[in-house]
This record gives sequence, C-alpha cells and structure tokens, in this order.
Amino acid sequence: MKPLRFAAFSALSLASLTVALVPAHAQGVIKIGEINSYKAQPAFLEPYKKGMELAVEEINKAGGVNGKKLELISRDDNGNPGDTVRLAEELVSREKVDVLAGAFLSNTGLALTDFAKQKKFFYLAGEPLTDKIVWQNGNHYTFRLRPSTYMQVAMLVPDAVKTKKKRWALVYPNYEYGQSSIATFKQLMKAAQPDIEFVAEQATPLGKVDAGSVVQALADAKPDAIFNVLFGADLSKFVREGNTRGLFKDRTVVSVLTGEPEYMDALKDEAPTGWIVTGYPWYSLKTPEHDAWMKAYQGKYSDYPRLGSVVGYSMIHSLAAGIKKAGGTDTEKLVAAFSGLELMSPFGKIQYRAQDHQSTMGAYVGLTKNEGGKGVMVDYSYKDGAKFQPSDDEVKKLRSAD
Repeated sequence: MKPLRFAAFSALSLASLTVALVPAHAQGVIKIGEINSYKAQPAFLEPYKKGMELAVEEINKAGGVNGKKLELISRDDNGNPGDTVRLAEELVSREKVDVLAGAFLSNTGLALTDFAKQKKFFYLAGEPLTDKIVWQNGNHYTFRLRPSTYMQVAMLVPDAVKTKKKRWALVYPNYEYGQSSIATFKQLMKAAQPDIEFVAEQATPLGKVDAGSVVQALADAKPDAIFNVLFGADLSKFVREGNTRGLFKDRTVVSVLTGEPEYMDALKDEAPTGWIVTGYPWYSLKTPEHDAWMKAYQGKYSDYPRLGSVVGYSMIHSLAAGIKKAGGTDTEKLVAAFSGLELMSPFGKIQYRAQDHQSTMGAYVGLTKNEGGKGVMVDYSYKDGAKFQPSDDEVKKLRSAD
C-alpha cells in the first residue's frame, strides 16, 4: 500500500505544481495592460480610471468574458514615450497581459502604436487623438476609440464657416495633436471658404504656455476669429489672460475640447460665453443609454462623470465585446473581431471601422455659456463620428504603409 500512497501523493503534488505553472489567463483571468499619463494629466485621467474600474466591476459581476474575469493592470508613463515603451514591454513580458490599452497624449499613443506593430500585439488606444494612430502610422494591431483630430475639427468647421469670418488666428500646443488639428482646420476651412486668411499662429510648448505673450501676439494681428486647440492648464491660463486683455471681446472663438467638463469646470467663473466647442454636456443629456450610465456611475462614486469617465468605461466594454466575439485573446482573432465590431456606449451605438480601425464614437458640438459662475454647453447637438470621415479611397492612401 505504501507505493500507492506515494503515487497518490506524487500525483497530487504534480497537479499542484501544474496549476502553479499555468499562466494566469488560463486560470480564468484576462489581463488588460493599461498605460497612461496619470500624474501629468490628472483632470482627465482620474475620472477615466473610475470609468474603467466601473466597467471591470460590471463585467465581472455579470460573469466576466467567456467565463473569465477581467483584471486591470495600470502603469504611469509620466507623459514620456520612452517610458511608455519600457512599460509596455514589462506588461507583455513580465505581467503576461493579454492586450494593451490606454494612452492620453498623442506622442505616447504613437509609441504604443509602433510597439503593437513591432510586437504583433493587440492595442486599443482609448484617448490619444492624433490621426496618425489610425492613418499614417496605423497598423493591423491598433484600434482607437475616441474621435480623431480630423473628426473633431471636421465637426466644428460647419459652424466656423457659418460665422463668415475671414481673418483667423490660430493657437495650439506644439506637438502632434496640436499640429494635426491646425493642419486639418486649414485644409477644411480653405476648401469651404477659399478667401480665408490665417493672420497669426502661436505654437506653444505643451504645459508651458506663456499666456501673456501669446495673447498679445494674437491681439496684435487683429483677427476676426480665433481657432484654439489648447487644453488643460494651458487653456486656463490662456482664457484668464485673454479675458484680462479683452482678446475675446466681439471675436468668434472656435475651440476643440473646451466643452469637456474636465476643462470647463477648471475655468469656474472665468468660463467664456459663446465659444463654439466640442464637449460633453452630461448635465442635460436625456437618452436611455446615457441615463443608465449616469445612474451606474453616480451610484458607485457619488460624483458626476467627465468625458474621461466615458472613455475609460467604453474602452473596457469595447475590449470585453471584442474578446467575447473573438472567443478569446488570440491576437489575430481579436483583430478580426474588432474589425466592424459594434457595441453600445453612453453616447449610443459605435462601430470600429474595418478600413482604418477608428471607432465611430462622436462628440457634442455647441456653445459655451457662463451660467452662475460655471461653464456649461448650450445649443448643442451630437455629431455621429461616422459622418465626419474622409472617403475610403483617401483612408486607403493614408494607410498605404500598413
């Protein structure tokens, strides 16, 4: 009998050892490796992380994806593309994540896009807006959730054209997102209004705007209108100095992102009135999908959502929907599943386009209003991202390197 007892013990030991050596994802966990600039961009990314965590909680409570629970592993890239790549390598090789997601800044997003291409690893860009992620630098393994710079600028151009202003001044952060926004604005405005003039252009270091000199340079050019791409602390400084010097008085201002609560809330009683913006008027949206989202978010956090909350939440639900459709996390099957993938978001149904891996999530366009010492959006409408895209032939040319 002793040999039998030894055999039983050995079998048990071997079974235990085998379980210990099996990768975590095989034991019922799907690991999402997420990288972002949490310390550099807290206004957007703290709500974004809450949105992700709510989605993970909802999905896991409902039984996970294909019977496996989601596990979120986040890292801070310090807003540095070099750190981004190092962390991606660590998440893939050491943490054995199944997919990569995240990024806020366009330069860190492009770093992850290139990493995905080189390593043949699935990456879902949640927030970075540069067109290059899905066009010039687009690749087989990279998808993107938020509307691109082209899409958001294209949503603003019809209202900009309606103002019939001829002399425009431009101000933007001098890195990929700002540069591509300005290029698109010039292109689309010239096509719609051939006599337009660009009389001043201020490209500022990201996070280090010299608001006084920028505002003075714009004022000296005597523009009829201003197109602004600044965001975050740079936007607050620009608005404060512009208000002080009367830059915005009797001038049209068109501004990307400014209507997002992350940035409007920070302006407080300095929030401008009458700017044409993209944003997120959470306080007055009334749709079934948004009502359900608001109830869940406020129920968990006792706080109102920001746009970052919507992005984080929708990104995780996109991954869950794609993994479910693919039947697992095999990279090629996941890429195939995401091509044409449809799901509901707090903004309604979205689809990941097969031709460039860009989602059709849209944005709200309206006017800013200082209401009781706080900035809000009024007279807004939702712009479906599917309607603000170049032709498929143009996209094919842009993605020729893929």
